[in-house]
Amino acid sequence: ASSGIGRGFAQALAARGLNLVLVARREGALRQLAETLPTETRVVPADLASSDGLDTVERETADLDVGLLVAAAGFGTSGPFADSDLAVESAMLDVNVGAVLRQSHHFGGRFAARGRGGIVLLGSLVGFQGTPYAAHYAATKAYVQTLAEALYVEMKPRGVDVLSVAPGPVATGFADVAGMRMGATVPIPTVVEQSLRALGRKQTVRPGLLTKVLLAGLRSVPRSGSVRIMERVMGGMTQHQRTA
Repeated sequence: ASSGIGRGFAQALAARGLNLVLVARREGALRQLAETLPTETRVVPADLASSDGLDTVERETADLDVGLLVAAAGFGTSGPFADSDLAVESAMLDVNVGAVLRQSHHFGGRFAARGRGGIVLLGSLVGFQGTPYAAHYAATKAYVQTLAEALYVEMKPRGVDVLSVAPGPVATGFADVAGMRMGATVPIPTVVEQSLRALGRKQTVRPGLLTKVLLAGLRSVPRSGSVRIMERVMGGMTQHQRTA
């Protein structure tokens, strides 16, 4: 919750009166955020790429009646896969997939036992097809999407709502971390508000007009064609990496 979409969710949920557990690596940023929120908060500094960090989250929430999980932590990489840093790619797998798996299992089990709750998983438009120059990042988001789709069906009879949030490019610090240059983006408040409205009503939400325009173009061609489209889109965003 220290930045980006996670921070946006924290602000929107607090505005609705929910008490929050704020999780991220940067304790200072979390405490600064907590001071601005109108509800009770618990700050939990934790690196979700590590088992110790995930242990910390579970331990620090054991005494709370948690009712909603927003799994917004994650980062991306870009550029030719063969030239990537394997250690960075492995860390991304731990955060984008491993942490989502463990938190969905842990909190999903708690929610099912109490007969109500919600899980919001942050996917991406790139998770619906292979995406050259963001191959591994797209693969992590494909995992999130398929997990959310299945859990939506499994958990519904147990009183738990599951939602995949699959936006196109969003105006966060993501591009800087991933080494990409984005043009048009979806604002964070649009992603958050459309997601909260969709929770309990939809399996997947694709927030923002830009996302819907991009999706329409991808749906109009076979999957192999959509991969080629994404090659051109992502190739333009990462061209500077290959021409520098």
